[in-house]
Amino acid sequence: MPIKAILTDIEGTTSAVSFVFDVLFPYAAKHLPDFVRQHAAHADVAEQLDAVRRDSNEPNADVERVIEIVLGWIAEDRKATPLKALQGMVWEQGYQAGELKGHVYPDAVEALKRWYQDGFKLFVYSSGSIQAQKLIFGCSEAGDLSPLFSGYFDTTSGPKREAKSYERITQAIDLDASQILFLSDIVEELDAARTAGMATCGLAREGGELAGHVTVDSFARIDPSTL
Repeated sequence: MPIKAILTDIEGTTSAVSFVFDVLFPYAAKHLPDFVRQHAAHADVAEQLDAVRRDSNEPNADVERVIEIVLGWIAEDRKATPLKALQGMVWEQGYQAGELKGHVYPDAVEALKRWYQDGFKLFVYSSGSIQAQKLIFGCSEAGDLSPLFSGYFDTTSGPKREAKSYERITQAIDLDASQILFLSDIVEELDAARTAGMATCGLAREGGELAGHVTVDSFARIDPSTL
């Protein structure tokens, strides 16, 4: 079946890993403590603080202890859903203040716009929260790219290296898995997507191969009609 939708990873695929590790993570680590202290009573923040307590098996942790736990998770790049949600809230303030601009590779910007014009449905699947995904593309250096996308998926759909996650996403997109092309720079993610029946293409921007998958070094080299 011909490809009708393109599902893309962000970190290392549409956007530089360095942007996440050298810009976003330090920004969150610096601003998250005061953000949590100031907003701990707000329902959306309180919900995530309770989730941190559950995930860390510390149900009685006070706000300062929760902050300590979350900062530890940031340092180890833990893929924890409440952490991602809290980071997204902090980043939103940074984007709105103009202190952050989302990095998207120029070749990715060009290809995404072209695919959208060609009628492909575009989706994102990242370990970052849906809110954080929308901010990267909505407040990017290339302007607001959010109108290009039909939907976003994060770890609430499941881990990125498990086929079941891609099966859930396939159901949500409401296409046959073979009509969805998944783009990533991580071979285990590509393997999981292929196990779920999706077409795959690996991004290796510094060159090399992602074993078992068509591999390119730029979005400019991806032709969905041939995959």
